[in-house]
Amino acid sequence: MELKIGTNIILESISSETTEKFRCKIVEQKNNVIYIDYPVNTATNKTAFLFEGGQYRASFVDEAKIAHAFKTQVLGRVKSNIPMIMLSFPTDDEIIKIQRREFVRVETPVDVAIEFDHQFYQFVTEDISAGGIAIIVNQSVPFKENDEIQLTIVLPFSNSNDGIKYVQTSAKVVRFIEKDNRVIVPLQFTNTDDVDRQNIIRFCFERQLKIRKKETTF
Repeated sequence: MELKIGTNIILESISSETTEKFRCKIVEQKNNVIYIDYPVNTATNKTAFLFEGGQYRASFVDEAKIAHAFKTQVLGRVKSNIPMIMLSFPTDDEIIKIQRREFVRVETPVDVAIEFDHQFYQFVTEDISAGGIAIIVNQSVPFKENDEIQLTIVLPFSNSNDGIKYVQTSAKVVRFIEKDNRVIVPLQFTNTDDVDRQNIIRFCFERQLKIRKKETTF
């Protein structure tokens, strides 16, 4: 697969204890090596220096608006007019196409931290899907309908190989709903990268299968 120069890439660390994400662009491609500009940490907006041998999960969207993901490794640095980093690029059969399937919404409690106006709040979800979540609000909150908020969602996978995934994204407050003496607030994701979206989809299907298994035992 040939990547267009200027294609945006999101890198997620898989070789360190802390999950960090970086954004960068394709500068050049030669066979099984891609050259990127120096990446920027998505949390701090500061330039990052990736160490040789570091392993990452990369995701990008092609010209047909199809999302892809692959595993890559830092091969080294190149000094030229534009400082570049070399990354390994797999064969086509090792690149995963991220399906844009219908979002499955699952009723399940998940911990969510919300940042709004430099303040942090803790909630539990009523349900979750790759398109958004609904949180149970049991306290006074400053945000209102159509406000943009920042989320950190904790996804505890049952599979020990997956462990716990932390999704950081932004969302729009859709509305406030009174339901069964509770206030439910649906939130629509507005800036979720494809790797995080795929993790949410996998989590939803995993929880859906667990719910079905419980139902069949009764």
